[in-house]
Amino acid sequence: MHLDEYTRYDALGLSELVRRGEVSPAELLDTALEAVARVNPKLNAVIEVREADARQTLQAGLVEGPFKGVPFLIKDLALHAANVPTDLGSRLAQGLVFPHDTTLMAHYRRAGLVTLGRTNTPEFGNNTSTEPVLHGPTLNPWDPSRSTGGSSGGTAAAVAAGIVPMAHGNDGGGSIRIPAAHCALFGLKPTRGRVSVGPDMGEAIQGIAVEHVLSRSVRDSAAMLDASQGPAVGDPYYAPPPERPYVEEVLREPRRLRIALCRAPGSGAPVDKDCLTALEDAARLCASLGHDLIEAAPVYDDAAMLDALTSVWSSFMALWAGALGAQTGRQAGPETLEASTWAAVQYGRGLKASDLQLASATFNTVSRAVGAFFQDYDVLLSPTTAIPPPKLGVLDANAPRTAAEWYRHVFTLNPFTVLYNVTGQPAMNVPLHWNEEGLPIGVQFVGRYADEATLFRLAGQLEQARPWSVRRPPIHAAHES
Repeated sequence: MHLDEYTRYDALGLSELVRRGEVSPAELLDTALEAVARVNPKLNAVIEVREADARQTLQAGLVEGPFKGVPFLIKDLALHAANVPTDLGSRLAQGLVFPHDTTLMAHYRRAGLVTLGRTNTPEFGNNTSTEPVLHGPTLNPWDPSRSTGGSSGGTAAAVAAGIVPMAHGNDGGGSIRIPAAHCALFGLKPTRGRVSVGPDMGEAIQGIAVEHVLSRSVRDSAAMLDASQGPAVGDPYYAPPPERPYVEEVLREPRRLRIALCRAPGSGAPVDKDCLTALEDAARLCASLGHDLIEAAPVYDDAAMLDALTSVWSSFMALWAGALGAQTGRQAGPETLEASTWAAVQYGRGLKASDLQLASATFNTVSRAVGAFFQDYDVLLSPTTAIPPPKLGVLDANAPRTAAEWYRHVFTLNPFTVLYNVTGQPAMNVPLHWNEEGLPIGVQFVGRYADEATLFRLAGQLEQARPWSVRRPPIHAAHES
């Protein structure tokens, strides 16, 4: 299979070729490895290729899952595969190995995916740009001087550049949606509790972080959520099951939706004109499809929420630093952690139990206010980010700052996404717009709690009205070197 042909299919399309006997899983793996060799030196998206593991998977025989034989990559954070090193983007964790799969990794195996390597991520996912000291920055295939976003930035670059049609990501403040916006991909953050983060955790970062994928097509995201959703034994809570498979929702016409149009974040942070242009363009498209657009936004205390997030994120950084130091025998400090992470660890170590109780109470207050807002609206439409893909270095996590200064910097540039990690609602980036420089500018659609179905219906309608996957970045596997 030639790279041009390979990159024209989404994951479900490749799997269908395998089922029909038109291509073998081994041929797909060879093509994906060729794609890695062609573009990864220009992007630094894949930090390790596990060819031997992938070939062993093929030799053992693939299950008859929805993605049988499809090449896949896992983000090097939280999710892990048995006996595969995981660095979490950090010198402190480098070379850490677990003897077991996470629950989600087991789902990926049952889906028939062939995992061929790990993608780059910022240290502990503590950045919305993928520029770790350990592995170096991942470059954006649309413009290599730009960030891919984070923390699923390695995944985003790999999918956008055609290495794989879909890959693993996770989202604790926008880490699926922001890279999807910067790399022209579809990226859904599912409802809290939709996908298990077991068995190592009951919930990730006090419930604000969730797992899923970044993809070029909407139906791949839907089919993967079908394959991975549902509780595992011992999970503390889970989202209510869907009425029907999500992959079926993509083909269903959405009813006329009442969409809140939100131009400004609750923080009042400035929004670049390109992001507002993308928002207006998406609003016009939605209106042309028969939906009602009403200017409105939820009212909540953004400053209090940021204070709470600083406490929650910092306490989690402190927990990870302590646990990883014990496991690796390394000392957490400036020699093993980036400046922003080390600042967060120190701040987290100084917090009291009552500080986390206060943060939980703040999250509850915010969630109640936003939940009440969504009683009147089916969906909210906003920019995904406040800026186009930034230049590398704008989000330098190794520059000296306090924890509060770091998180304020991050969420000034990315003020629209984290609210829905706090509330637990599903939210998606849809790539509908490019600016005059040819950079992708995403928009975010947010649904009611546990209502991914409405988002998938709307996304399917938007994808049909304005297909985006036909557009390829300058750095792409199918382009001649």
